[in-house]
Amino acid sequence: MRDGVQITLSIDAMGGDRGPAAVVAGIARSASKNPALDFIVHGNGAELEKLVRKRKVLRDRVEIRDVPGVVTMHDKPSQAMRRTDTSMRSAIDAVKDGEAQACVSCGNTGALMATSMIRLRKLDGVNRPAIACLWPSRNPQGFNVMLDVGADIRADARDLLQYAMMGASYARNGLGLETPRVGLLNVGTEEHKGRAELKEANELIENASDIGGYAFKGFVEGGDIPGDRVDVIVTDGFTGNIALKTGEGTAKLVGDLLKEAFKATPLSRIAALLALTSLKRLQKRIDPRRVNGGVFLGLKGTVVKSHGSADATGVSAAIKLAYELSASGFTDRLAARVASAVATSQNDGTS
Repeated sequence: MRDGVQITLSIDAMGGDRGPAAVVAGIARSASKNPALDFIVHGNGAELEKLVRKRKVLRDRVEIRDVPGVVTMHDKPSQAMRRTDTSMRSAIDAVKDGEAQACVSCGNTGALMATSMIRLRKLDGVNRPAIACLWPSRNPQGFNVMLDVGADIRADARDLLQYAMMGASYARNGLGLETPRVGLLNVGTEEHKGRAELKEANELIENASDIGGYAFKGFVEGGDIPGDRVDVIVTDGFTGNIALKTGEGTAKLVGDLLKEAFKATPLSRIAALLALTSLKRLQKRIDPRRVNGGVFLGLKGTVVKSHGSADATGVSAAIKLAYELSASGFTDRLAARVASAVATSQNDGTS
């Protein structure tokens, strides 16, 4: 963590399933670990005042913005982005107005993306913003970056090129990888496989590797998502979202089956006790709360989407990610990469 770089984060306290108590608890956990963090917290003022007052570590580090409206998980994005009275809108506007360096919200993903696009606008040259997530992997950094995982179900070859640029920049600034390895998700690694736009994207991404500062490894398959062949997996939002939800469901299934197996007989219970340290290490490694936070890429501002069901640990993880990206100047670096790629493509006559 880049301690010492003073950062102010804008927090939507009302969007999560667990309410503002879990959000404030997560803020307090982050504040205790990083003295360089300050917060602007948006939501029900009276409720937030009570919660913040109980946390000594938050004294003089939190500004509360009293906002009456809440975007629910059932609200349509088209309706939510028109409302001006919500904690989500207020949190995003604090980034837009330069009061905070990043926004964190546990709220409705579609509404958060729609409102962020309207208020922050897309980076010059970006056609479709993307949501990037961290995926537990065999790589030394412990995680791979995958995008898009749900911002837009469509993506043509040039969109996939932009995802590669943005994903590589995220891996560089968020995971500390100097030259991230990028792969394009396909049904096979052979060059003749896949849809026409994937074949075109394969060539575009390879040709732009010097500008993007990444090493392109060509097509990868689903088994490479948690592997060590690449650091960044590029795909469209439809495929990425299905992969993400399948992975989360499979992880939960494996966890439940392990619990059942260790409770099956007295002998298995003893085995569980003997293996407790190893099991805790495994649980920590694959704990989804540790990688909580999808980053909206391609906007003129940093927005981190936390899981709606996040507890204090999950919220703190999302805050840590927002801090890391803000302290690294991530948005400005990404804008420069995208602008360079657009200029090069125009000079080549391929725009």
